[in-house]
Amino acid sequence: MNKYKRIVVKISGEILGGNEGIGIDLNVISYITDEVIKAYELGTQIGIVVGGGNFIRGSKVAIKGIERVNSDRLGMISTILNSITLSDSFISKKKNSIVLSSIPIEGIVEKYSVERAVEYLEKGYIVIFAGGTGNPFFSTDTSAVLRAAEIEADVVLKATKVDGIYDKDPLKYSDAKKFSEIDGNEVIVKNLKVMDLTAFSLSCESKIPIIVFNLMEKDGIKRIVEGERIGTLVKV
Repeated sequence: MNKYKRIVVKISGEILGGNEGIGIDLNVISYITDEVIKAYELGTQIGIVVGGGNFIRGSKVAIKGIERVNSDRLGMISTILNSITLSDSFISKKKNSIVLSSIPIEGIVEKYSVERAVEYLEKGYIVIFAGGTGNPFFSTDTSAVLRAAEIEADVVLKATKVDGIYDKDPLKYSDAKKFSEIDGNEVIVKNLKVMDLTAFSLSCESKIPIIVFNLMEKDGIKRIVEGERIGTLVKV
């Protein structure tokens, strides 16, 4: 029996860009959708939130001169591009998928609502939440936890390029210590830079755990759904 019946997977836009982290690497897209499908075929209801950093990261663009609200709008539009690409990959592999966006684009993506999302999930669709929260100043990390709370998901899976949360950057420090599990409030107090702190705060308030894991580790999503302990569990 699966440990989790309904999940939200958060994927960074940079991962979709492959080694360069820019644009869209179709081989990576195919790998990601294959990994999601392994969990989907266990009967798990799956929502996905994907970032837009492979095209544009609003907060960084704002520093260079574009007004913050507009730069964040560009970032939200980038998430729609990524979401459509992921959905197309699922559909090409004969899996039902739908993009629901906080920023509706008539004829391209449907407008997000909680009721519509739950209806699609219960019909067996992989639902991709695009457009972030629909508001500037909020990251797609926060959007992932918000959508998880709204659809009453069991857990948020934060897919990264590292295998969990460390006390410091493991790519820079050989003595970095990995946490197998950690309290959400401790993440906030220690200001660990693995996920937006607003997202962690919302996770604690909503009682939705977060699992940080390496997306490049094969079968990771499937193994988590089945109850295997991989990555780092952020307890709430």
